[in-house]
Amino acid sequence: MKLATTAKLPKKTSAKVADPDNPAWTEDMLGAAVLKRGRGPQATPTKVLTSVRLDADILAFFKSQGSGYQSRINEALRMEVNRNLTDRPRTTTRKRVAA
Repeated sequence: MKLATTAKLPKKTSAKVADPDNPAWTEDMLGAAVLKRGRGPQATPTKVLTSVRLDADILAFFKSQGSGYQSRINEALRMEVNRNLTDRPRTTTRKRVAA
């Protein structure tokens, strides 16, 4: 049975050694601690989280074009909505006025 060997700890350097090119950090250099977690709430939410089921080939097409595929799907849907809104004939209903 072999004995386990442990690595030797590095020798401690003297704290009295001062390096003028690399001064010790002070509290003033570090500044106040800043804790940031996540992106935070959106200032003006413009999008709605939803779940949509797409055909695999449609999703593969948009993903094959690189990152940002969700934005491209959104733009394709927006173009379709705008096309339907502008191509649709506008019907107006007139109120009949009693004579």
